[in-house]
Amino acid sequence: MNKNELKPASVFEQFAKINEIPRPSKREEKMIEYLRQWGQSHGLDTRVDETGNVIIRKPATKGYEQRKTVILQSHMDMVCDKLVDVEFNFDTDAIQTYVDGEWLRAKGTTLGADDGIGCAIELAILEADDIEHGPLECVFTRDEETGLSGAEGMKAGFMTGDYLINLDSEDEGEMFVSCAGGRNTQARFTFKREEAPEGYFFLRAQLKGLTGGHSGDDINKKRANAIKLLGRFLYQTMTRYEGLRLAQFHSGKLHNAIPRDGEFVIAVPSAVKEQVKADWNVFQALVEDEFHVTDTQMVWTMESADAQKVIEPQVAANFIRALQAVDNGVYAITQDPELNGLVETSSNIAAVHTTEDEINILSSQRSNVMSNLDNMCATFRATFELAGAETCSSDGYPAWKMRAESKLRDTVVETYKELFGHEPIVRGIHAGLECGLFSERYPELDMISFGPTLRDVHTPDERLLIPTVQMVWDHLLLVLKRL
Repeated sequence: MNKNELKPASVFEQFAKINEIPRPSKREEKMIEYLRQWGQSHGLDTRVDETGNVIIRKPATKGYEQRKTVILQSHMDMVCDKLVDVEFNFDTDAIQTYVDGEWLRAKGTTLGADDGIGCAIELAILEADDIEHGPLECVFTRDEETGLSGAEGMKAGFMTGDYLINLDSEDEGEMFVSCAGGRNTQARFTFKREEAPEGYFFLRAQLKGLTGGHSGDDINKKRANAIKLLGRFLYQTMTRYEGLRLAQFHSGKLHNAIPRDGEFVIAVPSAVKEQVKADWNVFQALVEDEFHVTDTQMVWTMESADAQKVIEPQVAANFIRALQAVDNGVYAITQDPELNGLVETSSNIAAVHTTEDEINILSSQRSNVMSNLDNMCATFRATFELAGAETCSSDGYPAWKMRAESKLRDTVVETYKELFGHEPIVRGIHAGLECGLFSERYPELDMISFGPTLRDVHTPDERLLIPTVQMVWDHLLLVLKRL
């Protein structure tokens, strides 16, 4: 199969055009202008709100004028991540895609199918003249990936529909009816640098090739976190040998991704440098065995480094202890039988970076229960406050609660069973969807979320299962006809 044979052709044509447009989170201006001009050139009512969200309205087809209005919604921004040895500028370069069996992938970068494929489905429906549907509002929100600020900034009345279908889900055959709320929590150490003691040897350790993944949807898959692994080794070394000095620590980029690589620079007494190297090799073997199912491509290196100023010893020690102590991963599983063992509460330490005089730590917490979200954020803050750091949590976004009765959900389930011969899975998701914010501003809006199958989103391994796009397309068109 080559790219010219992908079905439905109209969707993949739109997706190819979208991937020519740079659209990093918070820098979606080119995509906003593209959508505005696209809607106007097709003679459709097109508006951009103060935040940068775009809505394109399409009248009902003949005979469907009295139907209720359906909103189709996706987000226009994408997570920008690449392999460390790939040269790519997300502000100027087009995503390069290729077909790998039944999967569509990108060359060394994130694919942008999260949620570019949702945008492509909307544009294909807007352009089509052979689809039966009632009045449509196609909504494209900005900056979903780094804080949902597009949905947060949308004023009541921008959307006027009765039903909303969010096209930002990643498992074909699964219909999502609730989602977790979330917040980001940060910690900051300040320090003064000083010269390392005489007779010290500098070492640079690097870890890469971890699987990583989405910090919500993949948090229960026991994937290794580069920050936690590097922190473990530092704590082990600090407690085994006196005098370890930390100079640099860098890992992670995005609040909603499990960090896949990282490095640190340390100084140790020359007398123990060979023992530290040997410990690194032993640690490598133990960790690879620990994560032998989920992380099979780990790459470990340790080599000598140039001498440099180091962090104050007490600050470095406290930071290392906090990395060892902080909760990371699944904290609680829901007891709600309707949500089938969904992760309820989790925390992901997402990024750590040192500067000349600061250590900055970024994490994300998620929960379907807002009181436990508060508790998880407080747990992270307390750990780093005990170590002497300043901490804060963002306002975040709310959870989306499942409706007891839903005409939309019933129609989606019935049409899916009619098309494919079995019922879909109806469940919640342990990730943030914009539906949570919409439910606050539009409390009567009946919502559901579904989409084609994606894997390893937020990483350069992101891929789209091609046959599921046709399945979602066929299903969505039948839903629009029946509602």
